[in-house]
Amino acid sequence: MADQNPRTKGKTVIVLSLLPLQILLYLNAWYFGLFLISEFLLYIYKWSILPYPSQNIIGEVILLFLLMVIEAARLFFGTKGNLTEKVVHLGVSIALLLPVLFGALFLLLWQTYVLRVEVIFCSILLVVFLLEAIFEVVTLVTFARAASQVT
Repeated sequence: MADQNPRTKGKTVIVLSLLPLQILLYLNAWYFGLFLISEFLLYIYKWSILPYPSQNIIGEVILLFLLMVIEAARLFFGTKGNLTEKVVHLGVSIALLLPVLFGALFLLLWQTYVLRVEVIFCSILLVVFLLEAIFEVVTLVTFARAASQVT
């Protein structure tokens, strides 16, 4: 059914949500899930083959779990903010991008052993994060302008 709001009845409603951002968020959800599975499998491989210190692997696995929780929240707020055109939700998504970005940089640069396949996976993840950040900022500005024009 169409929008039943009496203020917009018979008027054209402009949709401000960005489709490319929504597509990126959707694809990132799938890619991040595959990224986590591959990282956990790579940790099992590295733990069995390489001389991995126990405290390091425990810390890095805990970091992966934290990364998973923060990224799930970020994708939720990004999707919700884009679809409902709420500035606050997109702002939270952008703010949550920083810890996830640093987590991905840790996995790329500073973990105990970095395999070549991890460099490829993390690089792809960082490119997706960069694209999402650009689209989220553009969407945030669009929503803020529209909100200021209404009031």
